[in-house]
Amino acid sequence: MRSIKSVCLLLLASVLIPVGAKEPKDKNKYGVYIAGVSASFKDSLVFFTDIQYVDSAAINKKGLLESRAQYSMQLNDFLEQQENLKHRTSMVFYNRKKKNLEKEVNKIRQKYQKGGKLVLKDVNSNFKFKKAEVY
Repeated sequence: MRSIKSVCLLLLASVLIPVGAKEPKDKNKYGVYIAGVSASFKDSLVFFTDIQYVDSAAINKKGLLESRAQYSMQLNDFLEQQENLKHRTSMVFYNRKKKNLEKEVNKIRQKYQKGGKLVLKDVNSNFKFKKAEVY
């Protein structure tokens, strides 16, 4: 009787465990929080984007954002077309955790505010980072 119960439990466990077990997720497929900063050597304006979640963004095995230059170019293009601001240097900051990215962006804001000579502005809320092509 005990052996029949043991066999039944083993069969039941072998059926239930694979169904309930989750497959390990590929870390490169996770979305990423991204924020952008754009500055110029020709004027005193520094633009900051909102922190945005981009579900198509991926971080490679080295911990770098895939196609990060394309995200910077998206911000540059938007500022050139919408705000008529040319010759800007745009940077993107990213993290999988929103709180960590908020801390990093706040540190950058404080550094730019330190001298009081620069004007910090938010980028129009219509700007959204789009999926970048991975090469």
